[in-house]
Parts: sequence; structure tokens; C-alpha cells
Amino acid sequence: MTHSSCSITMAQSPGAVEEILDRDNKRMADSLASKVTRLKSDSDFTSMTGLLTGSVKRFSTMARSGRDNRKLLCGMAVGLIVAFFILSYLLSRART
Repeated sequence: MTHSSCSITMAQSPGAVEEILDRDNKRMADSLASKVTRLKSDSDFTSMTGLLTGSVKRFSTMARSGRDNRKLLCGMAVGLIVAFFILSYLLSRART
């Protein structure tokens, strides 16, 4: 099919051209949506990494300073472990 006959064919069926353009538009919109989702998840991961890094630095600083802070740290660690097990138990009971 030559270029001129292709133009005539498209001119004769504007609905087909619209359908092709619509299909391409939807494909590109889907591609863009997946890229945006990927960027958001990367951003969430980066912010979570920053939060964890800051927490580890504060924890390390507290652990290095004096005996009183070590007692406090041990108490906090035990408390967090107990809270974790309580939450795990409650969540498992809620699912059943």
C-alpha cells in the first residue's frame, strides 16, 4: 500500500484512526502509571531507610553513653519485644 492510498484509507475511516490513537493513549497512560507507582515506592523506601538510619544513630549514641542509659535501653528493648508479641497475638486472634 503506498503512502497516498494509506492516507485515503485513513481519511475514509476516522473511527479506525481514533481507535488506534485511543489504544496508544491508554497504553502510554498505563506505562506512565506504572512508572509513577515505582517512583512512589522508591521514595517510600528512601524515606524509610533515612528514618531507620536516624534511629540506629540515636540508639548507638545512647548505648555508648553511661550505665543509666544502658538500663533504660534494656528496659526499652524488653518492652518493645513484649509489645511485639502482644500485637502478634492480638493480630492472630483477630484473623481467626
